[in-house]
Amino acid sequence: MSDQPSAHMPSVAVIGAGSWATAIVKILNERPIHVHWWMRSEEQVQHIAQFSHNPRYLSDIQLDMNKVHPSSDLSAVIAGSEMIILALPAAFVHQTLSGLSKDAFHGKSVFSAIKGMIPERHENITDYLHTSIGIHPKQMGIIAGPCHSEEVAMERQSYLTVSAVDEELALRMAHILNCRFIHTHTILNDVQGIEYATVMKNIISLAVGITRGMNYGDNFQAVLVSNAMQEMKRFLDAAVPNANRDLNESAYLGDLLVTAYSQFSRNRIFGQMIGKGYTVKSAQLEMNMIAEGFYAVHSLNEVNKSLGVDLPICDFVHRILYEGGSPSREIRVLEAKLK
Repeated sequence: MSDQPSAHMPSVAVIGAGSWATAIVKILNERPIHVHWWMRSEEQVQHIAQFSHNPRYLSDIQLDMNKVHPSSDLSAVIAGSEMIILALPAAFVHQTLSGLSKDAFHGKSVFSAIKGMIPERHENITDYLHTSIGIHPKQMGIIAGPCHSEEVAMERQSYLTVSAVDEELALRMAHILNCRFIHTHTILNDVQGIEYATVMKNIISLAVGITRGMNYGDNFQAVLVSNAMQEMKRFLDAAVPNANRDLNESAYLGDLLVTAYSQFSRNRIFGQMIGKGYTVKSAQLEMNMIAEGFYAVHSLNEVNKSLGVDLPICDFVHRILYEGGSPSREIRVLEAKLK
């Protein structure tokens, strides 16, 4: 395959400058396409343009700058791209997109690679894009799966799932992301189910981290993760019923497992710090990265107020992070509910 951009391949925008955005740019850089890469910092833009790597995240990744075009001009990046991948923290989505013109996404396809919810609105990303930005559901999709950015940087074999309402759109994005170290497949008509699953797995990872920080071992973690799958099923069945959903697929179970067990999981690391006695603020300052589960657990708690699903693990995390609950006290409550 030629390493030069082809007239038959689309130009793709990546919105975000963190580790996951950088990993996605690396994946796309394997393909003969133009990548328009937006980041807020002009200093970061200039560094990447000059030295071919992100100075802040995954800086060992060297990019082919003939195919990567960094910019801090969001409107220009979107205007110059056929497909847009959102890969910034959920907490920054509204702030980033709300200033765009109403027709900025006209004729564009938009994919969310974000595993979180809009904090101030308690919405999934695709819900927000539809209700607040005006993007039609058939123009949207999501990118999910057990795929840590650090392993992408090392070119370790990984798998991504693309989901969309429109089958052709899902297949097109899956083709674009498929490369020598990334395998892709599609799941149709469960965009919201997968979105909620990715939100919940981050919360479960926080719970795993908290218990690890409290010196609970592998036996307890196995029970916790097993119960977490049951918890995920109860919530998804209530929030987004889908008789064809298979939670054993990698976009659900696989993503949960890697986030709960991996040394690269920032949610697990954050939770572990809380379990060891850090305050929320001190843990956030020391990590210097966003743990999506911190915001997501509050949003999911709000969503569940109208559903009333029994979520003992998510409630455990919420009480500790938002209600001043003591980990040593709350773990006793959780222990009594696990099976």
